[in-house]
Amino acid sequence: MPRTHHSSTARRARRAERRAHANYTGAVYGSMLAASVVIGTGTLGDFPIVELVVLLLLTGLVFWIAHVHAQLFGARMAQRSLDGRVVLEVCREEWPIVQAAVPPAVAVAVSPLLGLGVQGAIWLSVSVAVAGQVGWSATAARRAGASWNLVAVSASVNLVLGLVIISLKLYLTH
Repeated sequence: MPRTHHSSTARRARRAERRAHANYTGAVYGSMLAASVVIGTGTLGDFPIVELVVLLLLTGLVFWIAHVHAQLFGARMAQRSLDGRVVLEVCREEWPIVQAAVPPAVAVAVSPLLGLGVQGAIWLSVSVAVAGQVGWSATAARRAGASWNLVAVSASVNLVLGLVIISLKLYLTH
């Protein structure tokens, strides 16, 4: 059956509405999680870059599953019965946790191309994760209609949280 202009327009409208109502909490949380994972990484094996990329992505997936489970069997189950549509909705809502792990993982993956060793890859990844955390919080505040002052406060609080994570890395490695 050929696609009609109406069906593609309706799909675009649904995607635009989802973006407009996106919940950025998962992206902020996922970015903070990624930075924490990298900071908390102890010794790595023979393939540290690969191990760090896998660790970031798998941690994002595990926390995504945990959040989906908590949403489905916590708050949602008390409110309404579960069906496939509800499960997919919750999976989609929590997906930014996984998405937030991708940029730090990509930073680690490309770090050898930039001439960085393992420590350089770790710092690049943490920087990308903190920048994501700040960026997502500012985006969320702005999309929620916050004033520019409140956007700045949101970004600043998340920057401070990121700097706390970085401080822990400095403290734990010295």
